[in-house]
Amino acid sequence: MKSIIHINQHVIKRNAKTGERNPVITCKTYKSNEYGHDVVVLGPSKIKYSPDKPLSCGAKVWIETHSEVIVI
Repeated sequence: MKSIIHINQHVIKRNAKTGERNPVITCKTYKSNEYGHDVVVLGPSKIKYSPDKPLSCGAKVWIETHSEVIVI
């Protein structure tokens, strides 16, 4: 199953403003979105930069993998 992992810059900014420590890493699959502070990719992955075709969430840089992903 393909996973897309990216960093949510809006949460980073909100955490800086409020002092909260909400997870900023998002791991998306066709089934779910998981949020965490750490991610472990157990196999090959690819980092993509696509400024002209960002993800629907607005991310221009992300990691794609078909390997198992552990979100902590």
